[in-house]
Amino acid sequence: MFTKRRVMKMSNSIAEIKAILTQETVDEHLLLMLKKDERKGVQTALKSYFKRLEKKKLLLKKYEEMQTYERASYNQGYQLIAGIDEVGRGPLAGPVVSAAVILPQNVQLLGINDSKQLSATKRKELYQEIQEKALAIGISIIAPEIIDQVNIYQATKIAMQEAIDKLAIQPDYLLLDAMQLDNGLPQDKIIKGDAKSISIAAASIIAKVARDKIMEDYDKQYPGYGFFKNAGYGTKEHLEGLHLLGITPIHRKTFEPVKSLIKK
Repeated sequence: MFTKRRVMKMSNSIAEIKAILTQETVDEHLLLMLKKDERKGVQTALKSYFKRLEKKKLLLKKYEEMQTYERASYNQGYQLIAGIDEVGRGPLAGPVVSAAVILPQNVQLLGINDSKQLSATKRKELYQEIQEKALAIGISIIAPEIIDQVNIYQATKIAMQEAIDKLAIQPDYLLLDAMQLDNGLPQDKIIKGDAKSISIAAASIIAKVARDKIMEDYDKQYPGYGFFKNAGYGTKEHLEGLHLLGITPIHRKTFEPVKSLIKK
């Protein structure tokens, strides 16, 4: 057990105290001792420690809430629940990408959320974690020319079904973000599902990171449109590029203002 003399011997530098407070859990007696330490650096370190604990508590609460649909499905007897989501319905250029993800029942992915709500760094961290922990992942990429042929809604449905078909393990239940598929599988259509279901959020992250990488590669092939930054959405830089450089093979020719530029 730590005594005040022991604490002072071990931690008469702020750096040592900071190191102790980076641990997942810290002895309550030691925390009481540190609260009595009048050094500003110690009190700052303590505040950071308790702030980290509070943040983790909120993440755990959010994670519990995001398992509601999964738990309901497990309670009905389903075991392999796939979350499905797409990325890229709105851009003027590039593919629509869909992902299907089956997670283990007791998986922990703290901080998971709708991919649009996460920083690029956090998305990549969770992408790697999902890749390591998921039972199965399927990804589908539907090219712009297919989108132009069938329309974006139908292209999204095709992408979602293809992502399911590419799963190494076939699911017995589907959780979809605001979409329904006519494939005979029991399913739940959830509005804003990527913020309400860990499985859909996982699919959202996989699809987003995959599509962003595609658009980064296209940025090198077709410079001047800002694809690296805008992922094909109609930003000012992208629109200026369209007027100055013209339409590329990856532009969606049925989307405005691309469609109007073709007619000129």
